[in-house]
Amino acid sequence: MRKYFGTDGIRRIANTDLTPELVYKVAKAGAYVLSKHANHTPTILIGRDTRLSGTLIESAMTAGFLSYGANVKLLGVIPTPAVAYLTKKLNADASVVISASHNTFEFNGVKYFSNKGMKISDEIEEEIEEIMDSGKIDELIAVKDKIGTSEIREDLIDEYVYFFRKNFDEDIEYNYNPNFVVALDVANGATYKVAEKVFKTLGIAYKIINNHPDGVNINRDCGSTHIDGLKKFVTENKCNLGIAYDGDGDRCLAVDENGNEIDGDKILAICSAYLKEKGKLKNDTLVATVMSNLGLVKYSQKKGITLKQTKVGDRYVLEEMLKNDYNLGGEQSGHIIFLDYNPTGDGILTSLMLIKILLEKKVTASKLCDIITLYPQVLINVKVNNDKKAYLESNSEIQDLIKRTEKEFAGDGRVLIRPSGTEPVIRVMIEGKDQEKIEIAAKEIANMIEKQLS
Repeated sequence: MRKYFGTDGIRRIANTDLTPELVYKVAKAGAYVLSKHANHTPTILIGRDTRLSGTLIESAMTAGFLSYGANVKLLGVIPTPAVAYLTKKLNADASVVISASHNTFEFNGVKYFSNKGMKISDEIEEEIEEIMDSGKIDELIAVKDKIGTSEIREDLIDEYVYFFRKNFDEDIEYNYNPNFVVALDVANGATYKVAEKVFKTLGIAYKIINNHPDGVNINRDCGSTHIDGLKKFVTENKCNLGIAYDGDGDRCLAVDENGNEIDGDKILAICSAYLKEKGKLKNDTLVATVMSNLGLVKYSQKKGITLKQTKVGDRYVLEEMLKNDYNLGGEQSGHIIFLDYNPTGDGILTSLMLIKILLEKKVTASKLCDIITLYPQVLINVKVNNDKKAYLESNSEIQDLIKRTEKEFAGDGRVLIRPSGTEPVIRVMIEGKDQEKIEIAAKEIANMIEKQLS
């Protein structure tokens, strides 16, 4: 079991659990592991979101890299997928994103990307941890002219903007509709500047909200984790589509013209149908996780699309895509990977794919969603101490209740109970045809977990 890394890098309360000392060690160990086979001075990119603690963590990270002898390019506030894209484009040896994604501002995190612009594997994370906790880290010291240098390169964000212009300008212009208006909720996060740049460059009419970050308002009642405000804004302003990004910009959820949510499963259905229609869905296969709605399974069967399901986490989706040559995958949370464009989830890319499809087909967003019917689903996050998560599997009372519930919903629903890899919670998810019935069952399991493990 890993000591520091979870399912999405290291994520903790900044400056207490995620201390500058810990970050410094993570940087040195990471630089060593990710560039130990290079025969040149390694170059590492660092990007961050808008959290108050971002510059603190960035400083400690930079110090660790420079002390090891790596050179650093500081990208400033920039979405996670932009860092991944630039890592590959600039042939950097590795990169780091300082962000806690959808979490509240007091959290922060560290996510490593390899030289291919992909999140590093579990095995590499384990190797980094091993170096951190060994005496070897004290030997990773550059001296004299081997000490690394850093430079501020916030201008590189323009390369990311050009990436969208190159891939979408022609299609958006050809199907241009002057009456088509998009509402953007940038969650006071990493997309707060670049999303506007992209939409202006492509000539898409938009209205923007939650684009005034102050260091503590990231994800606060806004963005993809709090979408009610966007629903209201879309209907009041008669927008054709609403787009909500998360704090670091790798997720996207949407809202149709009537204020109804378009979640990741619906986005996957819409995009897979479009790509299959164009003959561009590789192996006629879609990759999702076990958290995806049962409706996505039914949709895939009806459309003749093979649905591959993985463990929860975009890294596992990507691993399956790379292993078997698939080009579309994602999560219900809106983390969608279009592998033909970028090897990580990209909120802006996802939103532009939706807009491209809408403009080309000349239909409303609500009509586009008719392609899939989702089952009622209840998700309860039960707060538990991190050290008690491991007892979920061995607690007989909890497991007996789960088995009884699974039997009750067999054939017409689904029960999924799992510890979060990024938060101190256990997630209780139940699907079925009867909303009231699944709510009662989910609360019963949640109460049992709270009683036994809190």
